[in-house]
Amino acid sequence: QVQLVESGGGLVQAGGSLRLSCVASGNIFSMYDMAWYRQALGKQRELVATITGSSDTNYVDAVKGRFTISRDNAKNSVYLQMNSLKPEDTGVYYCSAARRVSGILRRYWGQGTQVTVSS
Repeated sequence: QVQLVESGGGLVQAGGSLRLSCVASGNIFSMYDMAWYRQALGKQRELVATITGSSDTNYVDAVKGRFTISRDNAKNSVYLQMNSLKPEDTGVYYCSAARRVSGILRRYWGQGTQVTVSS
């Protein structure tokens, strides 16, 4: 079992920046692939960015060049640096940890942190 706690959300004007943090419990954090998802009001949850245990990253096209995902395995933490924010980036941002155990994908979620970008 992994517990995830996000922080860093808030209200920001368009063009501004925020840095989200997610701290995980447990001592095998480096074995998990980490990701940030977001969910806008009335829409489905969507993947934003991923980072593997070896720090390979991937981004959805809408945030490429603006967002940066990173991790610090010594601190059991993953981060999402969000620059040049747009109103369409508004939503609840969720941290996710995933690991395949005996062929079964196990995924864990944080409680989410609200990001609101005003125009």
